[in-house]
Amino acid sequence: MPALDGIRVLDFGHHVAGPLTALLLAQQGADVIRIDRPGAEDSAADASLQRGKRRITLDLTAPEDLATARRLAGRADVLIENFRPGVMTRLGLGPDELMAAHPGLVHCSIPGFAAADPRAAVPGWEGVIAAATGNCRVRVGEAPEGWDFDRPTFTALPLASNFAAIVAATGIVAALIDRESTGAGARIEVPLFDATFELIGGAGAYSQRRGYRIETPLVVNGSGTYRCADGQYVQFNPIGASMRFLTWFLDAAGQGEWLAEGVGLQPYPVDSDAIPALRGRLAALFLTRPAAEWEAVGTTAGVPLCRVRTASEWVADDHARESGEVVEVDDPEFGPVWMAGSPLGFSETPGAASAPRHAPGADRAGILADSTAEAPERPMSARPAPENPTSAAQRVGELRVVDLTQILAGPSAGRILAEYGADVIKVNAPQRPIEAHGIVNRGKRSILIDLQQTEGLALLWQLIDTADVVTQNFPQGTAERYGVGYRHVHARRPDAVYVSVSCYGYGGPLGRGRGYEVQGQAVTGMMERAGRGGVPAVLGPYNPLDYGTGAMAGFGAMVALFHRARTGEGQHVWTSLAHVGTFHQSTLLVGTAAAAADRGGRELLGISALQRFYRAQDEWFFLGAAPGQAMALAAALGVDATSAASLDEVSIAAAVVEHSASHWVELLHSAGIGAHRVVRLPELLEDAYVAASGLRLEQESPEVGAVVMPGPVITVNGARLAAGRVAGAPGSDALAILAEVGREGDAAELEAGWIIQSAAAPAGWPTS
Repeated sequence: MPALDGIRVLDFGHHVAGPLTALLLAQQGADVIRIDRPGAEDSAADASLQRGKRRITLDLTAPEDLATARRLAGRADVLIENFRPGVMTRLGLGPDELMAAHPGLVHCSIPGFAAADPRAAVPGWEGVIAAATGNCRVRVGEAPEGWDFDRPTFTALPLASNFAAIVAATGIVAALIDRESTGAGARIEVPLFDATFELIGGAGAYSQRRGYRIETPLVVNGSGTYRCADGQYVQFNPIGASMRFLTWFLDAAGQGEWLAEGVGLQPYPVDSDAIPALRGRLAALFLTRPAAEWEAVGTTAGVPLCRVRTASEWVADDHARESGEVVEVDDPEFGPVWMAGSPLGFSETPGAASAPRHAPGADRAGILADSTAEAPERPMSARPAPENPTSAAQRVGELRVVDLTQILAGPSAGRILAEYGADVIKVNAPQRPIEAHGIVNRGKRSILIDLQQTEGLALLWQLIDTADVVTQNFPQGTAERYGVGYRHVHARRPDAVYVSVSCYGYGGPLGRGRGYEVQGQAVTGMMERAGRGGVPAVLGPYNPLDYGTGAMAGFGAMVALFHRARTGEGQHVWTSLAHVGTFHQSTLLVGTAAAAADRGGRELLGISALQRFYRAQDEWFFLGAAPGQAMALAAALGVDATSAASLDEVSIAAAVVEHSASHWVELLHSAGIGAHRVVRLPELLEDAYVAASGLRLEQESPEVGAVVMPGPVITVNGARLAAGRVAGAPGSDALAILAEVGREGDAAELEAGWIIQSAAAPAGWPTS
């Protein structure tokens, strides 16, 4: 049975963020009632967004329909809306009014900007949020020669909405878990602007002594995108704590003479003089075979290497289909069509089947009957409580997590659980650098254990015995070889939630392949989309897959914990970079993917004249206007337009060069039209609202002093989640953790044998 079976959700959302949040809950079995506005037309994106929902059309300006909406809210567990702040309150559907009558309701708002943000009234179009958060730059090293880095770029991927949806869904399920103990609901707010700080991640983290980090290209050890004999491309990324990936690849490629010359014996950092020569040799080598053959070599050798696919190729790919990353749905308009599947897998609660969307209003009779039926005593799930509740009834803040993950995606999941109050013990290997430790391991306690030693594994099991959640992102099969795979943990701790993160997901021919952010982008079509018209390029200045997958894994853990709270049962949860790469493109992968995926490339400035970046007299800004605002826009700009159709990019561009971007933004805001000047990341981190609201977090590191990083992005009951303790030096909590499992007397012996490490540990923050 799906984990959220019996949970009723009202979806008042529009565009992407609200409906996508509701879809994530529907995929886990929630009964979602979709409230459509009169005259709303389904788009191709709706074929994905409205799957598995019951639908009713209500005019919230009509007293009778508004009364129906209020009755439905009184019978709901969760209400989701993404209007601008204040709209739902004016309709009598705000959290204060509804929760006064129904205290168990979880009310979730997903506006463009927070109610407390000075920009609360600004329409939060994707491009507006991208301009406001600096998410509109070509990544350094991915631009064509001579590229003007002052020029913004637009992506059709709704990344702000996607991140907001994952964060909101996680907060909703966390609130439902707490409600199992307290009976109380929660008010949740996840603005798109705030949610983008989850995407910014480590790009916005630095020590104040060292200063803001300048972005560097992805060329370490010869990393890059290479053309092959058949004209297709591969993405090769031999990074890591050692040179093993480069040497494994050269050996598998039959290039023993390179190894004899000493290639791969020493690392090639980004500033190495040897990088151009190495990349030149690799470029010549990749031209000797077709891309698919190189992908097979990489998979066999266990190195991060894959063929770059288009979105349409990915939808038709055997791996995407076998792993469930895309699924076939019998849509009422398109017929049988492949689209994005669920971004999560569960061993015990496999989720709801990918049911097609219903037509607007198709379920009106049944929903109206529900609204007039006798109201339940409280707006909570209809499922009965378990006969023998276990420790599963604990709230999230009372749980313990053992986090075995590395790099960015997996550790971000543990960091999110720590923000909800979980006690997270981070386990890393001794004598290894720990990437982005200061941000991804914030709020956790740290211990360094050598799991390749028997005594190290025994110590790990003592920690697992105390854990409610275990997270890992070893290459597939590695945890099993260590004896700490899901089946091993489940046999000993059947109530534990076990979360696995990988590059490509379970099942399918790529399942055991290694990869990072760039491989996830390459295989799912994101790189081809970003570089359309030239060499495929890594998308964006930030890492949408690493941090998106971490957030998705956190959501999966919450869903499994909710099931555990109801049943006492643990289970295996999994997601991957490729799952999340597919998720990020879900609104563009309906029908034949190529038909919906024609918007892309670094040259793209927008999707229409009304949704586009423009250059003002001094700098760039994004204009976000609804179709019905075209004539109001023309009047504000002083453009002589006889109709909406006559207002084009040329006339707007000619008008806006007459004044500054700030002038136009202020003028357009006064006309109710969305607009925002392009903000660079260093400026964003110094913004007064960002600092005052807690989106900019300052902590005092014991290693490097004052540090800056993005803070938690969700508020619950009016308060931002707590960031938790500053990340101490790696391994600095070893003695306290050993004491909790009765091993404090063994610390010296364990350290002498390099089973643990607490002295001379790797740095948690860059020191130079």
